[in-house]
Amino acid sequence: NFMATYKKKGSKPSTKEEKANHIEEESTTAEVFNTLDEGAGKTEEWVAANQKWIYIIVGLAAVVVLGYLGWQRFVQEPKELEASNEMFQAQQYFDTALAGSGTASDSLYNMALNGGEGKYGFLDIIDNYGSTNAGNLAQYYAGFSYLHTNKYQEAIDHLEDFDGDDEILAPLATGGIGDAFLQLDQPEEALNYYEKAATMRSNELTAPRFLLKAAITAIQLGKGDKAVEYLNRINDEFANTPEASQVAIYLGRAEALN
Repeated sequence: NFMATYKKKGSKPSTKEEKANHIEEESTTAEVFNTLDEGAGKTEEWVAANQKWIYIIVGLAAVVVLGYLGWQRFVQEPKELEASNEMFQAQQYFDTALAGSGTASDSLYNMALNGGEGKYGFLDIIDNYGSTNAGNLAQYYAGFSYLHTNKYQEAIDHLEDFDGDDEILAPLATGGIGDAFLQLDQPEEALNYYEKAATMRSNELTAPRFLLKAAITAIQLGKGDKAVEYLNRINDEFANTPEASQVAIYLGRAEALN
């Protein structure tokens, strides 16, 4: 039998070594607390010395925040609503033109751009409400209005100014720039934009559409490897889309270039 020995919590040190260690621990602890006290004291001194500037900075921050909230509530929100209401007629012209064809559509696209029936067109919306969501969307519509009326450089300018990050409009705008460059007989530029549009999103509406356009343009440029890559992607990833039914037509041409 043996009895385990242990030091009771709070027991006094008995040996010289234990006493020395105990004194050292107490000294270190006191030093740490003194350092913390000194740091806190210096912080309090700094705050006291700079109190005026602290109040000024806090006050300015409050003014900025309140000013921004007020601007949003009383300036930007009414402007957004006004811009949306103004653009309604221009969108009607655009949608009707898109559903039609020929000179009647060209006239409607021009009215969508420049206004009619006392209402703003997309260009007016851009000029007067450029900072709003409607003003940004007007860039998209203006770009495609110009594209459909064969004004390709203007189409590029407006579609490049459109700031979109959604699932559909963003790749459509980028692909539209590709269409404009192709019409300007700049297929290399067109291919770059088709490739970008195809990879921006992976939905079944835009991705296969621009993969096919990229493949066709690559064939025109003699880039068979790229065309095969894009066509195979359509088969592998978007087999149930209308574009997949056209892959076989172009795949033979692309492979013949290799």
